[in-house]
Formats: sequence, C-alpha cells, structure tokens
Amino acid sequence: MSNKALCIVVGAGNGLGESLVQKFSQQNYHVVAISRSQGGVNEGNITTIQVDASKYDLLEATLNEVFDKYGLPSVLIHNTAQLYIESLQDTSVEHFTSAWQSMVLSAFNVMKIIVPKMAQQSRGTVIVSGATASLKAGANFSAFASAKFALRGLVQSVAREYQNQGIHIAHVVLDGILDTPASRKIHSLDPSDMMSTQDVAEAYIQIVQQKSSTWTHELDLRPKNEIF
Repeated sequence: MSNKALCIVVGAGNGLGESLVQKFSQQNYHVVAISRSQGGVNEGNITTIQVDASKYDLLEATLNEVFDKYGLPSVLIHNTAQLYIESLQDTSVEHFTSAWQSMVLSAFNVMKIIVPKMAQQSRGTVIVSGATASLKAGANFSAFASAKFALRGLVQSVAREYQNQGIHIAHVVLDGILDTPASRKIHSLDPSDMMSTQDVAEAYIQIVQQKSSTWTHELDLRPKNEIF
C-alpha cells in the first residue's frame, strides 16, 4: 500500500482534468485518474483507470480495488462534463439524459462510494467543478444547465450532511472559458481572456489546504475581463 495520500480525480481528460492530475501529483499525492475514454497507464505518482462513473456497480468494484491498493482517499475531485449547445427543440431525450448521467449521476455515485470512506477517517476534501450554468442558464443550454443546477444542489446537500464529520465539500463555479486547444479553436479568444487550467488547479490545492475554521463551500473563479 502506498504511503502517499490518495487523490482521486473523476473526469481526468484533456484540459482541466489533466492539469488537476499533474498538480496534485506534484504535491506528493498518489493520483488515481478516472476517465471514460482512457486508462491502463501508470507513471510515477499517477494511475489512470478507464471506467464510466455513471455505472455504479462497475465504479464501486473499480474503486474498491483502488482502496485495497492505495488506501482510503484524502481528496476527491469530480470534474466530469458533457456539453450540448442546442435549442430545446433540437435537444434529444438522449442528449438530455446523457448530460444528467455524465455530471449528476456520476457525482452521486462517486460521493456515495467515497464520502462514507472519508468519514471513517473523519477527514477528507471533495471538490466538484461547476460552471456559469450552475447559477445562470443561457439559451440553448437546457441539458447542460439543468444538470449543472442539479449538481450544485447535490453538493450542497452532501456538504451539509457530512461537514460535522470532518469532510470538507466544495463547489467551484468556473465562470469563464478554460484555456485548452479545443476551446481556442471554438471561441477565438486571447489566452489572457481565458482561464488557465494550471491556475484553476492551484485554486483547488488551496481549497484542500484550508483550515476547518475557514472552509469555503462555494468558490467562483473567472478571468479578469469576464463580466459578471
């Protein structure tokens, strides 16, 4: 069993997920990176596992193997997303359901499995990535925004249930465009008007380091030029 603290990142794909994995591994955590699309890689402090977090039984079996090998987690980060930008009429039932499953159901599953494990130790930090749509739904975002609204409510409820057991649960509103190669192509923004994924990851580290007398439940992050 590893003598390093365990950090589990669910939604560890390109962009913010990758930056979170790298940042926490640099902080001497052993990071288990969970992705729907890639896995089977072990590099230094990082283990990548391919599993769909919306599938409870499969996820539970996978995480139990992780606990047996690396111990109980100190940090859980939920960073999954499924973005559809479509009118109500064009949004299919399949897309609406997919958005909910990828964000809300996956968060419910990982917290249901992991948070009680953290409570056994009376310590742990859970951070969930939100978005502008967690607070304000724009036109053509019915699937994405409704899932992000629900995700925020789920996090609030679990935070209030477990805070007295020493579990710090925080929701981060990412109010801006993350600076990734894909988003640069889509939005044609100058990088100075976007959110550095490394800087966002640093903010997540700061949440983990907070003392219990001054816990943040919700943090909003945005680039300096973002209107709010």
